[in-house]
Formats: sequence, C-alpha cells, structure tokens
Amino acid sequence: MRLTSLKAGLGALVLATALTGCVVTARPAAVVVPGEMVAYTAPPAVRVETIGVAPTPGYLWVGGAWFFEGGAYAWHPGHWMAPRPGYHWVPHAWRPVGGTWHGVPGHWARN
Repeated sequence: MRLTSLKAGLGALVLATALTGCVVTARPAAVVVPGEMVAYTAPPAVRVETIGVAPTPGYLWVGGAWFFEGGAYAWHPGHWMAPRPGYHWVPHAWRPVGGTWHGVPGHWARN
C-alpha cells in the first residue's frame, strides 16, 4: 500500500510540474511594434473637426487622429504646425493586417 501512495504522490507531482508551464491569459489589447501601434480592434471613426484660421501664413493643419494608449483609443485633436522645408507631412493612418490594426503616427518625410 505504501508503494501505491508513493506512485500516486509522484504522479501528482509530475502533473503539477507539467501544468506550471501552461498559462492561460487574455489576449492583450495591443502589441508593441517599433514605430507602430497595434490593436486588436478597429479604431473609431475619425471625428469631424472645425479648422480655424492659421496662426501664421504658410502653417499646415494636421488633422486629429486616434492613438492607442493604455489599452484604449484616445483622440488627439488636430493642430496647426509650422512647415519644414524639404519635407511633407504624412498623416496618421490605421490599416488592417490579419486580425489586427496597425497605426502609424503622422510624421514628416523628405520630399
């Protein structure tokens, strides 16, 4: 009887050890990719913004955009920006990739 108890205890120990490597977690709301935001849900519709008068002639209006921050989408309103000679503004954009959404923040790119 003692050998049977030892075998049962050893079996339980082996099973417990094997199960410690099996962790079930919820899918994260976003994944970090350098230079991009990756989320598992589509961003909300872009908000309609009222564009006022530029503070100085030649300024560029940068429209607002959804960013993924702290596990949720957050709206960043549009604003005026001074131009950069030799560059053009590339607006913020979201695109579907497989079952995820990839967001690339707006940025200046060389002409």
